[in-house]
Amino acid sequence: MEALIQTIVKPLVDHPDQIMVVQKEEPSKVIYHLTVHPADVGKVIGKNGRIAKAIRTVVYAASADSKKRIYLNLM
Repeated sequence: MEALIQTIVKPLVDHPDQIMVVQKEEPSKVIYHLTVHPADVGKVIGKNGRIAKAIRTVVYAASADSKKRIYLNLM
Protein backbone atom coordinates (compact mmCIF):
# COMPACT_ATOMS: atom_id res chain seq x y z
CA MET A 1 0.00 0.00 0.00
CA GLU A 2 2.89 2.35 0.75
CA ALA A 3 4.24 1.79 -2.75
CA LEU A 4 0.83 2.59 -4.25
CA ILE A 5 0.64 5.87 -2.32
CA GLN A 6 4.16 6.84 -3.42
CA THR A 7 3.37 5.94 -7.03
CA ILE A 8 0.32 8.19 -7.02
CA VAL A 9 1.99 11.15 -5.29
CA LYS A 10 5.40 11.11 -7.02
CA PRO A 11 4.28 12.72 -10.33
CA LEU A 12 2.42 15.47 -8.46
CA VAL A 13 5.32 16.92 -6.48
CA ASP A 14 8.51 18.83 -7.27
CA HIS A 15 10.53 17.02 -4.58
CA PRO A 16 9.76 13.30 -5.07
CA ASP A 17 12.77 12.30 -2.98
CA GLN A 18 11.12 13.77 0.14
CA ILE A 19 7.95 11.68 0.01
CA MET A 20 7.62 9.61 3.16
CA VAL A 21 4.83 7.15 3.98
CA VAL A 22 4.67 5.70 7.48
CA GLN A 23 2.27 2.91 8.42
CA LYS A 24 0.78 2.70 11.90
CA GLU A 25 -1.27 -0.41 12.56
CA GLU A 26 -3.86 -0.67 15.31
CA PRO A 27 -6.22 -3.55 16.12
CA SER A 28 -9.14 -2.23 14.06
CA LYS A 29 -7.48 0.16 11.62
CA VAL A 30 -4.36 0.97 9.62
CA ILE A 31 -3.24 4.59 9.38
CA TYR A 32 -0.86 5.80 6.67
CA HIS A 33 0.85 9.13 7.31
CA LEU A 34 1.98 10.82 4.09
CA THR A 35 4.61 13.52 4.47
CA VAL A 36 5.87 15.65 1.58
CA HIS A 37 8.10 18.72 1.21
CA PRO A 38 6.35 21.84 2.60
CA ALA A 39 6.31 23.43 -0.87
CA ASP A 40 4.43 20.41 -2.26
CA VAL A 41 1.64 20.22 0.33
CA GLY A 42 -0.72 22.36 -1.75
CA LYS A 43 -0.13 20.23 -4.82
CA VAL A 44 -1.04 17.05 -2.97
CA ILE A 45 -4.14 18.58 -1.37
CA GLY A 46 -5.38 20.37 -4.51
CA LYS A 47 -8.17 22.91 -4.82
CA ASN A 48 -10.81 22.27 -2.19
CA GLY A 49 -9.02 19.01 -1.33
CA ARG A 50 -9.97 17.31 -4.59
CA ILE A 51 -6.62 15.60 -5.18
CA ALA A 52 -6.37 14.43 -1.57
CA LYS A 53 -9.89 13.02 -1.77
CA ALA A 54 -9.05 11.21 -5.03
CA ILE A 55 -5.91 9.69 -3.50
CA ARG A 56 -7.92 8.50 -0.49
CA THR A 57 -10.56 7.00 -2.78
CA VAL A 58 -7.96 4.97 -4.68
CA VAL A 59 -6.29 3.78 -1.48
CA TYR A 60 -9.62 2.78 0.08
CA ALA A 61 -10.65 0.93 -3.09
CA ALA A 62 -7.33 -0.91 -3.26
CA SER A 63 -7.78 -2.11 0.31
CA ALA A 64 -11.40 -3.21 -0.05
CA ASP A 65 -10.55 -6.83 0.75
CA SER A 66 -8.87 -5.84 4.03
CA LYS A 67 -10.77 -6.46 7.24
CA LYS A 68 -9.31 -3.32 8.82
CA ARG A 69 -10.38 0.26 8.17
CA ILE A 70 -7.78 2.26 6.21
CA TYR A 71 -7.00 5.93 6.88
CA LEU A 72 -4.67 8.25 4.98
CA ASN A 73 -3.41 11.39 6.73
CA LEU A 74 -1.56 14.10 4.83
CA MET A 75 1.06 15.96 6.80
